[in-house]
Amino acid sequence: MTIIIDPQGSGIAGNMLIGAFVDLGADASKIKEIMEKSAKEFGKVEVTFDKINKKGISSTYCDVKMLENNPPINYPDFIEKIKQLDLDNNVKQTSINIFERIAIGESEVHGKSLDEIHFHEVGASDAVADVIGSVYAYYNLNYGNEKIIGLPIAVGGGRVKTAHGILPVPAPAVVEILKDAQMIGGPVESELATPTGAAIYMELCDEIHDFIPQTKANKVGYGAGKKDFDHPNVLRIIEGSNETKSDEIDVIETNMDHLTGEEIGYLFNKLLDSGARDVSITPIIMKKNRPGSLLKVISKKKNRDVIIDTIFKETGSLGIRIAPNIHRGIAKREFVKKTFNIDEKEYEVTFKIGYVNGEIISERPEYDDLEKIAKDTGLALRKVKEMIR
Repeated sequence: MTIIIDPQGSGIAGNMLIGAFVDLGADASKIKEIMEKSAKEFGKVEVTFDKINKKGISSTYCDVKMLENNPPINYPDFIEKIKQLDLDNNVKQTSINIFERIAIGESEVHGKSLDEIHFHEVGASDAVADVIGSVYAYYNLNYGNEKIIGLPIAVGGGRVKTAHGILPVPAPAVVEILKDAQMIGGPVESELATPTGAAIYMELCDEIHDFIPQTKANKVGYGAGKKDFDHPNVLRIIEGSNETKSDEIDVIETNMDHLTGEEIGYLFNKLLDSGARDVSITPIIMKKNRPGSLLKVISKKKNRDVIIDTIFKETGSLGIRIAPNIHRGIAKREFVKKTFNIDEKEYEVTFKIGYVNGEIISERPEYDDLEKIAKDTGLALRKVKEMIR
């Protein structure tokens, strides 16, 4: 499946992304709960969803009302509060990555270090709700293992009032965040791309294209913006499919002969948290017959630099091999949720199903769901696996 985020018509904002995800089937009631609960640490918000019409386009509007807003705090303290939230690890880490993009954009503009940055608009309670709500909806739709393509962003024009005074549109922080993306001025004299929306877009997108690639549109969702213009103020997200059976990855390798088993285990998890698609560690014999390990990481291009930095930092390696843009054959994958009754309690298990030419070649339950059931019931993990076959 291919997901296309299309902000060409009227830009992008966090609530527009959430609206489009809900339009595509994300759980609105759960998203509302997560947004209001997560934002509470920074100020109360009230979230509502409405089906509205924007210049002839039926769309979903996510309204985030800021009922209170605590004083701005510096970036390290802000991130520490996010880390303490009761959220799924994927949702939490992706949200932190997005806030880091915003903070880096602000630091570049103001010439300050991250430790000196104080969030203003981007650290307000409604922005926290927007980021976490967007990321939760993204994973709720099982888009985490899908290819996400971004199209050029309409950024608007004119000037906008900010905590730093009146600034040109797009605001300097937005320009910094959208480096390497494609921007289009207009079509109105108004701010269309917010720092929050831009950062979410840059974090979620695997690739940026000028045009929609060859794809078959299966579903389309529209997220409405707050303002009314002479054109439909909506963000479009297309859920498509194609027959392409390959994609491009980077293979990153290094040899290790000085880490303990515990340190290797820590490195393994650290690389997965940094965005690695897969990590393998193979015993090898190095020169002078020294026993060692071969670390091999499969990565998307967008995560290459952070993964390399992680390897250098955690291993002290003096050299890392990178084989970029390797084509790999891939089976079509989809995720299906099934419910099982175990010890008179219902559990939901996600199955990863692989297809080749329409034929199922594998159907495996996700480990995290099995682990949760085992811990909750006290059953052995292998027993749980047998029970949900």
